[in-house]
Amino acid sequence: MDLQTFWFCLIVVVWAMYFLLEGFDFGVGMLLPFVPRSDAERSTTLRTIGPVWDANEVWLVVAGGATFAAFPAWYATMFSGFYLALLLILFFLIVRVVSFEWRSKSESPRWRAVWTWANTVGSLGAPLLWGVGLSCLVYGTPINSDGDFTGNLLDLFSPYTVFAGIAVVALFAFHGATFLTLRTVGGLHARAEQAARRLAIPAVVMGAVYVAWTVAVAIDRNDKDLFPPVLPAALAIVALALAVLFTLRGRSGRAFAMTGLGIVAAVVTLFTSLYPRVMVSSTGFGNSLTVDSASSSHYALAVMSVVALISVPVVLLYQGWTYYVFRHRVGDAPETVG
Repeated sequence: MDLQTFWFCLIVVVWAMYFLLEGFDFGVGMLLPFVPRSDAERSTTLRTIGPVWDANEVWLVVAGGATFAAFPAWYATMFSGFYLALLLILFFLIVRVVSFEWRSKSESPRWRAVWTWANTVGSLGAPLLWGVGLSCLVYGTPINSDGDFTGNLLDLFSPYTVFAGIAVVALFAFHGATFLTLRTVGGLHARAEQAARRLAIPAVVMGAVYVAWTVAVAIDRNDKDLFPPVLPAALAIVALALAVLFTLRGRSGRAFAMTGLGIVAAVVTLFTSLYPRVMVSSTGFGNSLTVDSASSSHYALAVMSVVALISVPVVLLYQGWTYYVFRHRVGDAPETVG
């Protein structure tokens, strides 16, 4: 495996970690106005993700930094072309971050309701746009022969990319509901289970359609064969189907594991459908950016690889320890999640 491919794979891993971990806390935010019945229960719901949500966002920073360092041409084209969309994502993320802090600044029911909904809007808006933006990479955007984006914000929206954004929102909501079943007790736990059962089939159907559509788009617009993209797509569909089965049977831990596996497999499907290109050009296929044309020098990639091989395991170990420490349920009767 050459260094360009290694760094492409590493970026896939980072995006998969971001969607896996940030996915459930986005989902919890989406459910915040609906599953809890009182302000106290909403505070409890926020406590389930309170110790980890900001650490989960670190993976987004790593994804951006790794792309900039390893594939500067990809970074430049994507961030210039998706500039307005990324600003909107940043807006949603800022609103969400502020809501965590400001909600507790007053006991006024109206004040708390405003910041509860702010958290929900931010938690829904960011993944919607992430789904649209990342799916554009394989669907294609206007790129000229110099590697410059020549379109506008509307060029990012197509039936496929819009559906991708909606599917990501649905999967994250389901993922968040299964997470809440692991971290809560009492009535809140029961309503989280009910929410997971209601979301299961719609989310899984949309997720299955999305990965299948992604493979079809890769064949049609990115000159890909059926293999290998069909392999992670099939894994995603099987994992999500098992998530439905475990949810209906009340196996919360297994359901959460399967929603997580399904999301990771969907991310792998997207990037497998993209490789060896990193951005497909819709105006001329020859203008597409590839891992070779968009990468940094061999020396730069070699130095970065040494740093990555040391730092990434440390980050994984530290974050794993954090989740272990905060593994207990929250509510009136805390207990260890088995």
